[in-house]
Amino acid sequence: MSSIGQILQNLWEQSGFFLLSGDWRQLLMIGLAFLLLYLGIVKKFEPLLLVGIAFGMLLTNLPGSGMFHSNLWQGDVDYARVLKEGGLLDILYIGIKTGVYPSLIFLGVGAMTDFGPLLANAKSLLLGAAAQLGIYCAFILAITLGFNVQEAASIGIIGGADGPTAIFITGQLAPHLLGPIAIAAYSYMALIPMIQPPLMRALTTKKQRETKMDQLREVSKTEKIVFPIIVTAFCILLLPSVAPLIGMLMLGNLLRECGVTERLSDTAQNALMNIVTIFLSISVGATTVASSFLSIETIKIILLGLLAFAFSTVGGLLLGRLMYVVTKGKINPLIGSAGVSAVPMAARVSQVEGQKANPSNFLLMHAMGPNVAGVIGSAVAAGFLLATFGG
Repeated sequence: MSSIGQILQNLWEQSGFFLLSGDWRQLLMIGLAFLLLYLGIVKKFEPLLLVGIAFGMLLTNLPGSGMFHSNLWQGDVDYARVLKEGGLLDILYIGIKTGVYPSLIFLGVGAMTDFGPLLANAKSLLLGAAAQLGIYCAFILAITLGFNVQEAASIGIIGGADGPTAIFITGQLAPHLLGPIAIAAYSYMALIPMIQPPLMRALTTKKQRETKMDQLREVSKTEKIVFPIIVTAFCILLLPSVAPLIGMLMLGNLLRECGVTERLSDTAQNALMNIVTIFLSISVGATTVASSFLSIETIKIILLGLLAFAFSTVGGLLLGRLMYVVTKGKINPLIGSAGVSAVPMAARVSQVEGQKANPSNFLLMHAMGPNVAGVIGSAVAAGFLLATFGG
């Protein structure tokens, strides 16, 4: 009987329940994982990413599972040691650390993106650039709050409203902040319909919001094929560090537009995109260990992320107002708020607000120009930050 009792005691002491009882922080993280699962499944907050992130958070905080070891990722990473000693999530995390997952996500995004509205109205590129204001404002604020330049650059990129870009740059500059930055980025992307409209109404007049825009010109097939090739060459020559993101984005778009790679375009948009999304989301969730996530820095990141989104929206709207004046009322400034790269949600918000002011207003295609320009703009901003502060 004593031997049976000893066996039972050993089983209990090796169980996760016993290990969990000694650290309240892990209990709190498991509760937070349940909350994020609720938000993703029930409230549909970016569910394709948030469900995976939340489940990765759950897995990494269940004691004794041995699926992720944060000590393997400190300092110079020994990938041979990771492959030998790491758990499942350690192996998957290699794709984050090397930038493979965000780049492949951009391949799928490119295959799903129509740059026609941008080509039909080249001025949209300026609005996409202006809407990156939040990146630099949040960067400056993060510095003043005590973050180093690499951490501040990673936090600032939240203002681009581009989750893969935020993961790409954070994985290289400040991997210890990957969890809170990714959660902030995707959570605020889901909340764009709540964040942007008050700012849009505050910074524009009713007359400006009522503005109807002329129909966009038709873009030729040749233009659509040449565009990704030219953008790739120019951006990478200007900022070589942006090559993984811009290169994959434009390759995906070329597969879509060239007319001879339909199968590859379909794979990039669907099968590959879905597989990489699963790996990326649970890998991000794996980094949210209690010891690093439960800190005052996480609260600062959440607040700075909100300010970054707000400043980006303001930047696009202010340039939109300027263009309204310069063109003598031909451009509706509401499309400036779509310059953040949350495609196509930000463009839809511009459409909704425009129709509230004028039911006959149709701004969606006009707003898609700045919206897809924002994807390029956030990637270029990431390349600039990597070139300036990486290494």
